[in-house]
Order: sequence, then structure tokens, then C-alpha cells
Amino acid sequence: MYSYQLETIIENDNTIAVMAIESAVSEMKSYLNPSNQKQWQDGRPQYDVDKIFSAQGGDRDALILELCKDIALYRVCRLSNVDIIHEHVKERYDRAIDWLEKVAGVGNHKGTPTITPNLPTIKTDEGETGSSAKKLFRYGSRPKFNHE
Repeated sequence: MYSYQLETIIENDNTIAVMAIESAVSEMKSYLNPSNQKQWQDGRPQYDVDKIFSAQGGDRDALILELCKDIALYRVCRLSNVDIIHEHVKERYDRAIDWLEKVAGVGNHKGTPTITPNLPTIKTDEGETGSSAKKLFRYGSRPKFNHE
């Protein structure tokens, strides 16, 4: 989207753009935050979303930044009647959401292997990261049974 198109849609009201960006960040966080559901205890990394979204400048992850822009642009573009732009923006938004669903293992990708982006993970007290710090499985055997 060109800057003149953006200015026309938001009518020079930057609060609309800021609200779209904050909404996009919130949506991305909801996909990257681990929940208490059983599916998040399968050993996948749990991402440190506060660290991911507080990074500035060159420390930001380029893919996360690009996907966040696509989502924010979709939120702004919903306010307009421009069909050509909307179609292109909707396609990019759908791809961004599809990627986030692959990471989270939800939606169309529920039950399939997830992708693991190189993002900061949550550190535990023991220094291990993510879900690998949890004791997910018990192993061993029961004492041998004798008839005597």
C-alpha cells in the first residue's frame, strides 16, 4: 500500500493506524502464547512473547515484523472500499494467519507437526527452555508380579 492510500483510508488520523498495529501485535501474541491446553505440553518451545515484541530496531525478527505489518494493513484496509488493494491485502493476511496456525498447531494445522521459528523461548529457573523443562512423560515399570 502506498502512503497516499494509507492516508486516504485513515483520513490523516494516526490513532487508527496505531490501533491497527496494536491489534495486530495482540493477535500475533495470542498465537505465540502457550496456553494450558494439553497440546502445548508436547515438547514444543514456548515463546517469550514479551521479549519478541519488545525488541527494537535490528534486534526484531524480520519475519515476525513482516507478518505483523500484513495483519495491521488488513485491519486498516477493512475500512476502505478499494477492491484491488483489499484482495491483495486479504491474501497476505491469510498467509500470515496460516503461518501462525502452523506455529501454534491450531486451526487447519491442528494435530499436524508444527514449525519452529527461531524465536526467544521462555527460560525456567533451571536454565532449560520452553516445554522441555517439564516432565512430560513417566517411564519405568511396575515390580514383577509373582504368584507365590
